[in-house]
Formats: sequence, structure tokens, C-alpha cells
Amino acid sequence: MTKLQNQTLIALMLSASLASTIGGLPFNVLPVMLGSLADSFGLDAQTTGLLGSTCFAGYLVGTLGAPFWMNRLNWRLLTVISALGTAMSFALSSLVVNVQLLFVIWALIGFFASTMTCLGMRILSDLPDKVRAFGVRQGVELSVTAAVLFALPPLVIAYFKYPGAALALAAVVAVLGLSAFWVPHGAARGGDEAVQQASATGAYLPAASWKALAVFFVFLVGNIGLWAFLERLGSSLQISPAKMGTVFAVLKLLGGVAAFSVAAVGERVAPGRAAWWVLGAVAVGLLLLGSASGFVGFAMGAWVWEFAFTCGCVFHAAVIARSDPSGRAVMLVPAVFAFSSMAGPGLAGQIYAGDNVVGLLSFALGSSLLPVLVNLFRRAD
Repeated sequence: MTKLQNQTLIALMLSASLASTIGGLPFNVLPVMLGSLADSFGLDAQTTGLLGSTCFAGYLVGTLGAPFWMNRLNWRLLTVISALGTAMSFALSSLVVNVQLLFVIWALIGFFASTMTCLGMRILSDLPDKVRAFGVRQGVELSVTAAVLFALPPLVIAYFKYPGAALALAAVVAVLGLSAFWVPHGAARGGDEAVQQASATGAYLPAASWKALAVFFVFLVGNIGLWAFLERLGSSLQISPAKMGTVFAVLKLLGGVAAFSVAAVGERVAPGRAAWWVLGAVAVGLLLLGSASGFVGFAMGAWVWEFAFTCGCVFHAAVIARSDPSGRAVMLVPAVFAFSSMAGPGLAGQIYAGDNVVGLLSFALGSSLLPVLVNLFRRAD
């Protein structure tokens, strides 16, 4: 591969990753924002979880349509429109005093953000090394999120509550929207031909893609349920906003390290072995969270869990991308995130309503166990 080709691949990965970061921002700051909303509006656990689920209901609406229209639009224009929509929705939410209206606005945030995630996944699906491409995307996304989380709880939420946090996120999204200048105008010729061929033959998605997407959903639902209430777990341990900000910022930095580590490994790790590694690390993180009595235990548990969860997300995305050369399956990855992000916080809110920490952690562990079981059954066949 020539130097020019390498530079082109790097430029594509970075532009797609920055655009995708807009889509990932609502999810990545979810615990901090939900915690701030709960404190600002006096919300209980069930309502807080439902608000998170509503955001991803809007996210789902955008993702389900993406495979049908994504290849027909100008991607740079799409980036501008979606970034503006996300930023303006965040800004509008800072002015709201009615909880019902807040549900509507967070659904809009999810809708606009979803197009950015789908676009980033679609661009990366044209690149040759899927694990490396999605690892870089996840690493860039989490590195940016870490920088946001270093400042958000101690410098913004502590003084300006939710309205200040919403305005700060609107500004971050506006800056990330500048990635539109480097996003390609449309699909690569080879990828576009693959989509057309798949449509002509009526083969929307291979069976292997649907199986991989289903396994990914179960993996996500319990872990996202835990993620939505991670801040509440820390709050129950009387961890200060400044320390909480440190926990979440370092957590996302470690997530970025995890993603870049998987990218460095590339295609050299088999899916079965990767599933075992992820399960073991998730179990260690959950054990530390369950036994935590203060800042150190909570921080260590959250950090280990995030590292493992991020690795699992990258490996699953790569499996899905490999299962469908047309690139359509990977555009449904954000839809799977949306489904699981709708179900996860709502279910976790019901489980955690009575301060049932063991139940919440068991929910995440059970979800992480499924990929291992699926691989064992495949071997048995």
C-alpha cells in the first residue's frame, strides 16, 4: 500500500470517527446527564431510566431508516444538518422546566445524533481492516468524551446544574460538526456497487448478520443498563461531583485505550477467544463494583468494566461488518445500540428501584455471558 493510500485511509478513519463522536456523545455522557436531570427535577429511578430510554427511542427511529437512504445523500450536508440539529436540541433542553417537554427534546437529540453514528459506521465499513477501523473510531470517540467528562461534572454541573451541562454539550457538538469538511461526499464505488447488487438480488442481510446483531443486542442491554445507573451507584457511596468527574473522565480514557488496543491487534484474535477475554474482564469489574465501599473500589470497578465493555463492542462491530460485504449490516449496529439503550435503562431502573445493586450487576454479567455461550454452541455443532 502506498503512502498516499495510507494517508487517505487515516483521513477517512479520523473524519468518520469525529462525525461518529457526535452520535456517541448522548450515550457516553448519559450517566452524568441523567444524574444531573434527576437532581435538578427530583426524578425517581424509574422516571430517570425512562428518560434515557426515550432518548434512544428517537435514536432508533433514525437508525432504522439509515440503510435505505444513507447511500443516496450527500454525506457532508448530512453531517452539517445533523450536527446543527443535535446542538440546537441540547441548547433548547437547557431552557425547559417541564419534564414532559424534556422527554420530547431528548428524543430529538437521539434522532439527530443517530445519523452521525450511522454515517461513521458506513464510511468505516468500506475500509479493509474492520477491527482496526472500528477500534480507531471507538478510541477517538472515547478520547473526546473523556475530555468533556473531565470538565463537565466539577466545572459545569457543580455550578450550573443541568442547563449549563446542556449548553456545554451543544458547543462541543458544534465544534465536532466541523468534521463535515473532511467527510467524503458519498459512498466508495465498490461499496455502493455491493449495496446495489444486494438490493437487486433481494438479499437484504445474510442470516449470519442477523445472528451477530442479535448476540450484540443481548451483550449491550445489560451493560448499558448498568452504564445508565453507574453515576447513581457512585452517588450512593457519597462520592463528590469532582471525584465523580474524575472517575468518568478516566473511564472514557481507558475506553479509548481499550479501543486503540483492539485496533492494534486487528484481525489476529478469533471471536471465540475475544468473547472469553471480555467476559472475564467484565466479571472482575462487576465484582469490584459490588464490593466497593468508597471512591477507590468504585473507580477501579468502573474502569475495569469500561475497558472490557469497550473491547467487546469493537469485536462485535467487526464480526457484524465481516458478515455482510454490502455494508448494510454494520449500519444497523447503531440500531442495535438504540434498541438496547431503550430496553437497558428501563429494565435497569426497575431492577435498581429498591437499591438492588446485586440485581443490577447480575443483569450486566448475564448479558456478557451470552456471546461465550453462542460460541460454545457453534463449536458443538
